[in-house]
Amino acid sequence: MDILTQGLLGGVLAQSVAKKEETKLATLIGVISGLLADADIFIYSANDPLLNIELHRHFTHSLFFIPFGAAIAMALLWPFLKNHLPAGRIYLYSLLGYSMSGLLDACTSYGTHLLWPFSNERIAFNVISIIDPVFTISLLITLLYSLRVKRQRIAHIGLLLAAGYMLLGFVQLQRATNLTENLISSRGHQATQTMVKPTLGNLVLWRSVYVHQDRIYVDAIRVGLFAKNKIFEGESVDKLSVEKHFPDIEQTSVLYNDIQRFTIFSDNFVAIDPTQKNVIGDIRYSMLPTTTTPLWGIVINRDKPQEHADYQFFRDTRSYIREKFFDMLMWND
Repeated sequence: MDILTQGLLGGVLAQSVAKKEETKLATLIGVISGLLADADIFIYSANDPLLNIELHRHFTHSLFFIPFGAAIAMALLWPFLKNHLPAGRIYLYSLLGYSMSGLLDACTSYGTHLLWPFSNERIAFNVISIIDPVFTISLLITLLYSLRVKRQRIAHIGLLLAAGYMLLGFVQLQRATNLTENLISSRGHQATQTMVKPTLGNLVLWRSVYVHQDRIYVDAIRVGLFAKNKIFEGESVDKLSVEKHFPDIEQTSVLYNDIQRFTIFSDNFVAIDPTQKNVIGDIRYSMLPTTTTPLWGIVINRDKPQEHADYQFFRDTRSYIREKFFDMLMWND
């Protein structure tokens, strides 16, 4: 998830076992440790734009890296805290703060190398958005109130509420998935690959993406908590075939290799951007859940096949885009 939520969860986890007199320092250690896993965002190459997205949520988010990540956090904090806390307590709070970074990110749709080095599979449970204000604010309130009263029970309650929200996300995912399967069946399609994910900041409006006969279909699935469900049928686009769409790019070229790397990163949900014919987009993400216009992609320069593809974002925040999103979210006919 976003870096703020990572830090807040780390802080609350440390508070859950902190002695009353150690609450402030435990919170500080937990927050810093919770942020540390996302330091991989600083791994980049000026010559290879895809290196950053390949290594983000990689080894630093692995379950097997947790004790080492905690040790790094402790090493960074030890010079400042050695006169205030024993080494064992610093490591304990660092371990708790770091422990959920990978799992929390795996609950989103981006994909996390949770089982590295034993598996390079990107794991994504798709139960919560990368940014979810309800989840984040609940953790913030828990952390601040626990700091004030210095009681472990407050942190325990906050963690239970956070777990309950994740459980709600899982229930909503199953409901959205069932609606997606019904939609696919009603169209007479046979999906060879399907993904259902929450849209930004909520557990009500979901994006459905599936592949049928080498074509990608996207739809919005509104799963109301109390109101009737609603399907907003969306667009479709031909799935990328390098041999078909870019027959002049040689398989031995750097550009061809970058296309393959981006395809793996995007879980094979890749297509040419309908609005930019020189852009290969990740169709899992879009500003609107009913469109095939990607949120990010790689720019293809056929004249320079031995140079790396450029990775770019295509955010469209115009007012009518926001209004259309909220119309679907609130089901405003």
